[in-house]
Amino acid sequence: MSSLSARVTRGLHRRPRARLALLLSGPVAWLLLAYLGSLISLFVTSLYRIDDAGDLQKSIGFSNFSRLLHTEVYRTVALRTIGIALAVTVIDVVLAVPVALFIAKIANPRWRSVLVTGVLVPLWASYLVKAYAWRTLLGSPGGVLDKTFGGSPGYSLASVIVVLAYLWLPYMILPVYAGLERLPDSLLEASGDLGAHFGRTIRSVVVPMLFPAIIAGSIFTFSLTLGDYIAVGLVGGSTQMIGTVVYSNFSVDLPFAAAFATVPVLIMVVYLFLVRRSGALENL
Repeated sequence: MSSLSARVTRGLHRRPRARLALLLSGPVAWLLLAYLGSLISLFVTSLYRIDDAGDLQKSIGFSNFSRLLHTEVYRTVALRTIGIALAVTVIDVVLAVPVALFIAKIANPRWRSVLVTGVLVPLWASYLVKAYAWRTLLGSPGGVLDKTFGGSPGYSLASVIVVLAYLWLPYMILPVYAGLERLPDSLLEASGDLGAHFGRTIRSVVVPMLFPAIIAGSIFTFSLTLGDYIAVGLVGGSTQMIGTVVYSNFSVDLPFAAAFATVPVLIMVVYLFLVRRSGALENL
């Protein structure tokens, strides 16, 4: 037995790729089972239907997808969700670039770890706690903003965008900060020596170099917004997104909820394909 073990050990020592394959086989198998298995189950469920008696019929068909395509309200919800995801991503980019630039290039190096920790602190708090805090702020009448300033956007589409932009902002700041750390200071100095003012340096030097990092952050903010339903339910009022429709139909019409849940997956596949075509992923 010891001889067999020694032969196996020597064989693996001579084959580093085999060692790597054995090392990764467990995590990869779990990923395939948990992630791809759940996606396959989701798609298969979306092909079933609920009959008039409310019973699940496991007959394969595309009636749920046809219903999505031909019902105007669901098309509107899907487009609204994409629009909100884009708006949240743009807001987070606009906020993240100056914050990350200050931390990486302007702040005293002794304070950088403190500032990065400050960016991470909101992630340590519960999602629900932050969402309910915003609900208290935005409530109208009676909310903190309403009592303090005499007005509030209330529970509306604008509130959904503001809250989601706040929730996902750290996921944008961190990749941008990492990208700025890799940006040589000599490029900024050269831009200044050539007469470029601060704004021109940001547009012509910093933003093009940061594009891959911004794309990386946008994958988080865009995908997380597409699937959100809790914040929408708390501060959105009558606003509906894909997540809220899926949640409301989960216990009533599971196949239709599964069909609608595939829409964000398809949107992200298209988004990642476009990002890959741009070459941003290769430059991360």
